[in-house]
Amino acid sequence: MSRSVRIIAEAGVNHNGDRKLAMALVEAAAASGADFVKFQSFDPCALVTPDAAKAPYQRAGADDAENQEPMLNRLVLSEPDQGAVSGYCRDCGIGFLSTPFDLHSLAFLVDRLNVPGLKLSSGSLTNGPLLLAAARTGLPLILSTGMATMDEISEALDLLAFGWLSRGEPDGRTVIRAAGDSPEGRDSLKRNVTLLHCTTAYPAPFDQVNLRAMDAMRKAFGLRIGYSDHTEGIAVSIAAAALGAVVIEKHLTLDRSLPGPDHAASVEPHEMKALVRGVRLVSQALGSAAKSPVPAEAANSRVVRQSLVTLEPVAAGAVFTRENLGVKRPGTGVSPMEYWNRLGTPATRDYTANELIDP
Repeated sequence: MSRSVRIIAEAGVNHNGDRKLAMALVEAAAASGADFVKFQSFDPCALVTPDAAKAPYQRAGADDAENQEPMLNRLVLSEPDQGAVSGYCRDCGIGFLSTPFDLHSLAFLVDRLNVPGLKLSSGSLTNGPLLLAAARTGLPLILSTGMATMDEISEALDLLAFGWLSRGEPDGRTVIRAAGDSPEGRDSLKRNVTLLHCTTAYPAPFDQVNLRAMDAMRKAFGLRIGYSDHTEGIAVSIAAAALGAVVIEKHLTLDRSLPGPDHAASVEPHEMKALVRGVRLVSQALGSAAKSPVPAEAANSRVVRQSLVTLEPVAAGAVFTRENLGVKRPGTGVSPMEYWNRLGTPATRDYTANELIDP
């Protein structure tokens, strides 16, 4: 099957800080046929202030009075565990990715785990220092755009371009914008960046997904576009593939009833397998933009199309009329589009009824 769409099974923090559960998620992702399984790398102290409140979806079924930091402390996958999980991905034949949320985690993923690329979250789209450091790794980047305006996306891309073109620190937005506008900057973005359309809600309401924004982003930025799916089920992921997404990201859990903020908005292994199959089939079905007969149609064309035939016996020299000339299957003779040209012309031989007209 076609693999032109890269599928990321987002394990995220659905391991609940447990290495064994993380490895079980790797196994499930590999069995589904996904290309990558992705985790999240962060230091809670570097990511949130002690009084940072939880998002509404993070409070569901949990202690409403608890802030983000204690929750995140329970969801950290230690650096040794991340190393073990990365190695296990190799054993299982699936790519390892992780989203860094702070500069130390970014350096760890790049310098210690040798990740093949970086995926930055929607929440980091305005984190200038992290964007700049990510660009300077030289790795390909996938950037989610949930909650973002087009101007915010443009500004983030300009900063990435600056990071690729300059080793210094930007002295303001003017120089950053100039980097993004330059031919070299635009070329670096095309070579290195994939944008993911995303609705940052868990689960995302179907009437607020706005998949057509993928086309708007593609036209505005000229970059590869994918989709990070937070809706229930798999239908929207498959629809995004049909609209030309080159990356599909979907949260994976072993069990939606497990405790933790992201399980409820994730798919279980059997659903991820169905998503992968659906996306692969859609990718095949997109095929070529050329509208022309394909090999699978050849036999049917002869059967289901029609030809000019006699409706009754016609003697040689007799004129073809509306009464004796008609259209019937099979389609192996003269095209019915010749009907009007043949009316009023003489038959070149004797015909029986239901006989195909000679060319």
